[in-house]
Amino acid sequence: MTRRRGGDGVSAQPREEPLEDFLADRRNLTVDLSTAVARCSKALGLHHCVVYLTDLQQRHLVPLTDVASTLPVDGSLAGWAYRTESLRVQESEDEDSVTAWIPLLDGAERLGVLAVHTPALTAATLVRGKALAGLLAMMITSRRTYKDTFVRRTRTERMELPSEMLRAFLPPRTIGNAGAVSTAVLEPAYALGGDAFDHSLTDTTLHASVFDSMGHNLASGLTTAVALAACRNARRTGVDLPGLVENVDDALAQWLPDQFCTAVLTQLDLRTGVLRWANCGHPPPLLIRDQQLLADAMTGEADPPMGLVNLLTRPRLTQDIQLDPGDRVLLYTDGVTEARMHDGSLMGLERFADYVIRAAATGEPGPETLRRLIHSILDSQGSDLRDDATILLLEWQPPSRR
Repeated sequence: MTRRRGGDGVSAQPREEPLEDFLADRRNLTVDLSTAVARCSKALGLHHCVVYLTDLQQRHLVPLTDVASTLPVDGSLAGWAYRTESLRVQESEDEDSVTAWIPLLDGAERLGVLAVHTPALTAATLVRGKALAGLLAMMITSRRTYKDTFVRRTRTERMELPSEMLRAFLPPRTIGNAGAVSTAVLEPAYALGGDAFDHSLTDTTLHASVFDSMGHNLASGLTTAVALAACRNARRTGVDLPGLVENVDDALAQWLPDQFCTAVLTQLDLRTGVLRWANCGHPPPLLIRDQQLLADAMTGEADPPMGLVNLLTRPRLTQDIQLDPGDRVLLYTDGVTEARMHDGSLMGLERFADYVIRAAATGEPGPETLRRLIHSILDSQGSDLRDDATILLLEWQPPSRR
């Protein structure tokens, strides 16, 4: 589709050299993102572009410029592009320009959207806009860990100290490759106690875990932080699943002997679909297959929480199950199932699983399913959770068997 304004022709083709020069000039590695957007847009022959990042709770799309306005994720075309991870096109009210809303994706992680404002929308414009979105997504990911500008713009309230500490340890909300996706949400976003999630990928394995430490204070957050670090420390040296738990046990026993942490740690073989897990005093994972909850598929026997080594009478247990392509596994903390809904009843396992099943039936992406689910819990309770609520969803979908 090509749109023109007042008989004007398509804008002149951009020269390739300016973009090449921008990427080759090391000084551009330190420019602020707004400058980078302006320079890259000019090099690509794009009229005007604005980056919008999602806020911490994924309710708003916040522009990285004071000229544009914040947009709702629910109720705007920009939000639609973010929610569906797909292109959306919007005409201006006077129909003399067009805005292409392009998702900002770093792999499987949703960062926000890129608004490409142009008088004429052509196939070339879309190709260049998508190329710019890909470049900017990488730049944002590489900078947001140390640029407080991003953090300030994407927070809507002051964060409590335990939450600030835990947030520093958390991985991206969503990771994935051609064979599997893991995505998570965690609330209350600004007042976490001891909940956390972790996931990572190797060439052959997806690691995914959830943690819930005793209490709801700085000591709880510190316990979870130590558990996360001990788990990663063992995992990155090739230790198997029982060894991961043992490493956490040892770390907590040595440094925080009065604290403990419940958890479910999983390892998914990306080639075979075999999921192995260890349950340390935690609610068991839920398996959803063919739009049905297999209620007892992953119950098994739970070990004592990590850190309570004096309660162990045998070596830590691990269990495994063969997943089918398309299976979804839910890891969660009890703050989810014990959440109060509008009618005063608890969320419960069946309602929790049913929400995910109905969303999957519509083809909705996993990250969007969890975003809407956690908002429904928060909005039912007036954003006043009794306990931390963490949900992690992993899906195995090998390319050869889709």
